[in-house]
Amino acid sequence: MREGVTPRVLIVGGELGHVRKARELGLDVVHVQFPDQYDRGHWPYVEQALLLDYGDVERLLPPARALHEAYPFQAAVSLFELGLLPAARINEALGLGGESVATVELLRDKWRMRRHLAAKGISPVAAAIGRRTRDVREFAEAHGLPVVVKPVRESGSLGVFRVRNAADVDAVAERFRSLDDGHWAAGDLSGAGSFDEFLMEEFLDGPEISVETLTFDGRHVVVAVTDKECGGPGFVELGHAQPSGCSAATLREVRHLVTDFLDAVGLRDGPGHTEVKLTSRGPRIVESHNRVGGDRINELTEIAYGVDMERYALGAGLGVVEPLTTSPAPRGGAAVRFLTPEPGRVVAVSGVDAVRADPACVDLRLTVRPGSQVPPLTWNEDKVGHVVARGATATEAVAHSRRLAAAIRIRTEPVA
Repeated sequence: MREGVTPRVLIVGGELGHVRKARELGLDVVHVQFPDQYDRGHWPYVEQALLLDYGDVERLLPPARALHEAYPFQAAVSLFELGLLPAARINEALGLGGESVATVELLRDKWRMRRHLAAKGISPVAAAIGRRTRDVREFAEAHGLPVVVKPVRESGSLGVFRVRNAADVDAVAERFRSLDDGHWAAGDLSGAGSFDEFLMEEFLDGPEISVETLTFDGRHVVVAVTDKECGGPGFVELGHAQPSGCSAATLREVRHLVTDFLDAVGLRDGPGHTEVKLTSRGPRIVESHNRVGGDRINELTEIAYGVDMERYALGAGLGVVEPLTTSPAPRGGAAVRFLTPEPGRVVAVSGVDAVRADPACVDLRLTVRPGSQVPPLTWNEDKVGHVVARGATATEAVAHSRRLAAAIRIRTEPVA
C-alpha cells in the first residue's frame, strides 16, 4: 500500500454493520449486494455499489473487474455465507490473494471435506452420499443407528435430521426432498440443487462446541471456544456461552485438532468457525466455515474476550488492524439465549421493556409482534429473537440469559 493511499475493500453481501465497521476502520468500501437489500442506510459508508444477484458468480465477475479498474480495491471479503465463494473468485480472477477458491469450496462441500480429512487421517467420521431411502437403509445397516442426514452444502442447521429408528429411515429421504418445496429468499441457500442429494454421517455423540479462530498468513490463533446448546426436532442452536466450561485437557485436544484441520484445508488468512463434537472417542469435526460464527457469536467474543472478529475479517492484511500473536484471556462471561415460542399466530408479547432495563442484558432483539406468524422450529432462521447477557463468568451469564429469555412472554394461538 502506497503511503497516503486509503485502502479500499470490496465487501460481498452481509449486513449494514459490516460496511459501517469497514468505514470505521478507515477503509473505502465498494459493496456488492442484492438490490432489495441495499438502501439509503448504506450511503454514508459505501463509495461504490454493485447491485445484482452475486450468487451468480459468472455474472458478477465482469462488472467486478470493471469496478476494480475504475476504483481499485486491495481485497474482496465477505462475512456472509453466500458471499464467501464470490469473494474468493473475485480475488483469484484479479490476482488479489485472499483465501483460495479451493479452500472455500472444500469448506462449503461437506462431502468433499469428509473425504479430504479421511485421506489425511484427521477426525475420521463414516460418511456417504445418498439420494433415496435405500441409501439411508444401507448406510444405517453398515454403521448402526442413529445416523445423521443433512445437506451437502447448507448451513444454519437447515435440513439436518437425526435418523433414530426404522420409521425414520423410511421417512427421511422424503422429508429431505420436501425441503425443495420451501419458498427461499435470495441468500437463504448456498446454491441451486441443495436438496438433490444428501450427506449421511455416523451420529457423533456428546456435546457440541465451536472454535472461533483468526488466521494470519497461515498462523492460527484460537480466539474463543463456544459452548453450544442444541435442541428442537433437529440440531437447532438454542443457546451459546463463552468462555467454554470444558476442561483444560479437552481444550488442548480441541485446539490441536482444529489447527490441524485448518492446515489440512489450506486456510491461510481470516476468520474460521469450526464446529466440533466432543464424542466418547475424542473430538470430531462437524463442519467449518471461513467466516465469523453466526447466531451472535461475535458479540459474545467481544464481551468475553474484547475481540471483534468482524473487524479482523474486514481489515486483516490492509494495515488497519494488528495481527493477534496469542489467544486472548477472558475478561468475563457472555451468553445468548434464543427465543423459540410455540408455533402459531402471535397474540401478545410482554416483558420486553423490563428485560431491556435489566443490567445483565446486553442486547435484546425480537422479530415478531401481535399478528406475526411463528413457524415450527426446523432451522436457525425459525427463531424469533434472542437475549444476550453478560456475567462475571460464563455460568452466571447463562443463568442471566435464561432468566431474561423466560421473562419475555410470547403468547401464540394455533392457526386454523
